[in-house]
Amino acid sequence: HAEEHTVAEFIEFCVRGRSAKSGTWTSKGVGKYLEGGRAAGGQLVDQRFCPRIVEGELRYNCVGDSLVGIIHKKPAEGGISAVGGTGSIYTYYGPEEPKFANLTKNFLERDLPYVMPALGLSGEPVPLWWTTDFINSSEPGTAAENETWIVGEFNCSCVGISKCL
Repeated sequence: HAEEHTVAEFIEFCVRGRSAKSGTWTSKGVGKYLEGGRAAGGQLVDQRFCPRIVEGELRYNCVGDSLVGIIHKKPAEGGISAVGGTGSIYTYYGPEEPKFANLTKNFLERDLPYVMPALGLSGEPVPLWWTTDFINSSEPGTAAENETWIVGEFNCSCVGISKCL
């Protein structure tokens, strides 16, 4: 979903949660993302907006360093979020889907060895079951072999396991 707030309301929500100064929020979250500071894991990532999110994102489902499936998650018409239950459309592909061959090869062969070190976890294995969401940031009409994809999130706590049971 989308909400509009002032920067002051947003910062208040992130630091102290729902309050008179944070305005009215329709999200289910309680805020307080920065509570306890960095030592407590409080942080925000400043990520540019990728307008092509309206076309959807690709979720790569991985077990260890192996891709086991790809989900194209397209938001409902007029939306920017493809969270389940919002009217979004999910299309499922196998790990060797030709449409995404270039992204798959680049991610698994070129980029994956750098993920854990970039997160400050050198020497640690990637999670047993985890996902990466990609958003196309290329100009419309870019050839697949020249596309640029941005990681929207890594996740190892909410990977849609119920769909696999």
